[in-house]
Amino acid sequence: MHPDYTLTREVPHLSQEQALERVKEQLAKEGFGVLTTIDVAATLKAKLNVDREPYVILGACNPGLANRALQVEPAVGVFLPCNVDVYQQDGKTVVQAVNPRRQFELISKPGVAELADEVAAKLERVLEAL
Repeated sequence: MHPDYTLTREVPHLSQEQALERVKEQLAKEGFGVLTTIDVAATLKAKLNVDREPYVILGACNPGLANRALQVEPAVGVFLPCNVDVYQQDGKTVVQAVNPRRQFELISKPGVAELADEVAAKLERVLEAL
């Protein structure tokens, strides 16, 4: 079971590399650009000499949605960009994105829930397309 603050899809038919490429393609179709790519496994190996299964965090941003969110609440920038994780666990590839519905529950301003639904729907389509 995966936490409810994430949108999650296991994709055992894809390697991590394949999943990363597919996620980037699907994000682009939904208007997201990948601003950052963090290879967590490589960073932990370099900094702590710790071995772990592959784990990459993509920082994805849809400029139009980000602009709308910032207009509603400038402090929403602390939630940006949307993190999408692609990792190996028990020999399976897992793709997770932050669940904007849960994340934006912290902001009680008009229009935020609708915006969170829109972002979540886009991220859900990304996961479904894998």
